[in-house]
Amino acid sequence: MENNEPKVSPPFSCQFTPQLPELLLKLNCTLALSTYQAGKVVLISALDDQKLNVLPRTFNKAMGIAIDGNRMAVATSEEIIKLVDSPQLATHYPKQPGKYTSLFVPRATYYTGRVDMHDLEFGTEGLWAINTSFSCLCLVNDEYSFIPKWKPPFISELVSEDRCHLNGLALVDGKPKYVTALGQGNERQSWRGNIVKGGILMDVQTNEVILKDLAMPHSPRMYKGDLYMALSASGEIIKVNVLNKSYEVIKNLEGFVRGIAIIDDYMFVGMSKLRKNSSTFAKLPFAEKASESGIKVLHIPTKAYVGSLIFKTSVDEIYDLQIIPNNNKVGILNTINDIFRLSLSLPGTTFWANPQQVKE
Repeated sequence: MENNEPKVSPPFSCQFTPQLPELLLKLNCTLALSTYQAGKVVLISALDDQKLNVLPRTFNKAMGIAIDGNRMAVATSEEIIKLVDSPQLATHYPKQPGKYTSLFVPRATYYTGRVDMHDLEFGTEGLWAINTSFSCLCLVNDEYSFIPKWKPPFISELVSEDRCHLNGLALVDGKPKYVTALGQGNERQSWRGNIVKGGILMDVQTNEVILKDLAMPHSPRMYKGDLYMALSASGEIIKVNVLNKSYEVIKNLEGFVRGIAIIDDYMFVGMSKLRKNSSTFAKLPFAEKASESGIKVLHIPTKAYVGSLIFKTSVDEIYDLQIIPNNNKVGILNTINDIFRLSLSLPGTTFWANPQQVKE
């Protein structure tokens, strides 16, 4: 008897162009993306020149990701979780010994409260975060929910009203330099009044508005001294001329672009599926076309499209995208599965604790 029921794809299944595994192998890197909609951080790497490994881990409302050497930080709904890579723990990972050469393990949790942290970056002064709820740039530490360090001059006070939807952050020489926001209002969620064309790019160090009237700017990224950004509401990836206060369009990807990671002249861009019942997203010109989520890859010098990945299940919206360099066998643990409690790191040595001893 034939089974005529439609085949159901497994969670986080995806389709990708043949070039993508080859490129990730060539670059010897792993992609890390966050999806607050699915509540996951997803690592993507090449198993060989034809297959990909997709590893999802649960992080509640995962947003900004910061990666610096062996350190990673993930912004969640109420916390920022700091993880540290341990190759030694990876080698003897109890569930899959020898599968990974790196394993990012939770080592600290900062209880920020519900302040809607967006972009994160490790800098010379510590871990920087965009605090969207309070419209400010802040430092994260273990004494306070956050330490406000800068707010746009048009924001009159620190109050949890998401007045301008501050979202993106780029550092230069380890210090905050550029931020993006979706508006310049000074009232509760005033940015929603002109969501499609009210965005700005600002210089934190001079308080200058470099660009305005932008189509939902996100993900400012420095690469080889140049500043790139995503204009989510127009589908454009742009390169900014800071001195002339202008920009050129590198590529129009005709979809909701958010999340940029760059390595060796290759730019990986996150693409999100728009919520059809959203009054905000319904206003965008390509709302009907933005029906897929995934990653598109561009070669910056030629502006050529060189590959893509499309999620068939589970992932609809992507927030951040980062590169873990020099490794295509990376694992990650979260604070939800208790196995992370068995991972013990000491100066100069590591252990996996005996599960029975931990329970006792």
